[in-house]
Amino acid sequence: MKIIASREVYKCNLFRVTEDKAADRKTGFEIRRSVVRHAGSAVMMAVDEKKRVLLVRQYRLPAGKNLWELPAGRLDPGEKPLQAAKRELIEETGYRARIWRKLASFWVSPGYVQERMTIFLATDLTAGPATPMDDEQIEAHWFTRKELQEMIRGGKIEDAKTIIGFFMWRSRS
Repeated sequence: MKIIASREVYKCNLFRVTEDKAADRKTGFEIRRSVVRHAGSAVMMAVDEKKRVLLVRQYRLPAGKNLWELPAGRLDPGEKPLQAAKRELIEETGYRARIWRKLASFWVSPGYVQERMTIFLATDLTAGPATPMDDEQIEAHWFTRKELQEMIRGGKIEDAKTIIGFFMWRSRS
């Protein structure tokens, strides 16, 4: 398959939308899709010396409610996922990590969204002041592994990146 036509139909500061057409030159099979083009995101799983995980709670307009989730943020132009993770952890929580390890990288919803998320484990933490964006009201809280597991089982954590991050961390520790 190869994209044979693409037209931008919407653009904002977070993403853009294109109308694309792809074709298999051998078979003639064609696909047409509206595609949300996104720079990608970095997700930070900060774990302290007590093996607690730092989650943030914030209002998510599309979900219509506050959600507990791992801190995350969009990659700035030219930024690599690890650079974004380091910047976003400081901005959203005030923490800096000395040790970083990639846990997972995945497509968020590959049927129509071109966004790849990369989850990093952040350890050996130092606290500092958070500097969230003007449109963010963030509450941060530490949770034990057992508390997180119960929150996931009980449906209190509904965020996919947080669930993926937890199970990837659990499988490696």
